[in-house]
Amino acid sequence: MFEPRVALASLSGEADAAWARAVEDHVGCAFLGGIALDSPTRAAAREMVDHDRSEFLPEDPVAFVDAQLDALAGAPIRPAFNVRSASVDPVVRAARVCRDHGALLEVNAHCRQDEMCAAGAGESLLRDADRLAEQVAAASEAGATVSVKVRTEVAGVDLPEVTRTAAEAGADAVHVDAMDSEAVVGDVVEATDCFVIANNGVRDRESATEYFEYGADAVSVGRASDDPDVLREVRAAADDWTGREVVR
Repeated sequence: MFEPRVALASLSGEADAAWARAVEDHVGCAFLGGIALDSPTRAAAREMVDHDRSEFLPEDPVAFVDAQLDALAGAPIRPAFNVRSASVDPVVRAARVCRDHGALLEVNAHCRQDEMCAAGAGESLLRDADRLAEQVAAASEAGATVSVKVRTEVAGVDLPEVTRTAAEAGADAVHVDAMDSEAVVGDVVEATDCFVIANNGVRDRESATEYFEYGADAVSVGRASDDPDVLREVRAAADDWTGREVVR
């Protein structure tokens, strides 16, 4: 999927091509976005901005995806784009763009903001696995490599079962925000044959290694994604775990 086994996790309103290129020597993948694709999620994003959240709200979100991925052309990282949508057609259009750039399309079943969930996107998809599977299948059929971003600790959600459903629909990767339930990463690994990326609290060798010990194929860094010292240490842990030469 990518090497080294360290990714940058999307930060809404911040994770663009410039953000990724600033630390491109330390990671193997960068998840840009998230980006709201359709009318309900764009309306939700505007409400979230009114509540002091940072969001990308370009006039044409699919054109924005294309331009940002084009700006990563030639970078030594695998590009990816995290997308939020309540409907399938915009996901298909974004997936085609990702396909053409060799980028992963990441379906966001992760955002827990009330506005985004009310719009029918983000975490709400964890409670409606059929709708999540529909988006995954559509993106996969469009030719994209598909990741699904999920989170643990959602009441009433059997995360391993949801990820199994997503995998059956065509997901290639599962990006797990472990919250305070790190061991669930191991349950997801056992539930699917997907490439599993573990996220949350990855700050150093110890935290990264813990996720690898649970079976994760890679780790991702969110809030510390602009800190080269953190990324250097996490990459060293990943390289140690995968038996590659450690980069100091």
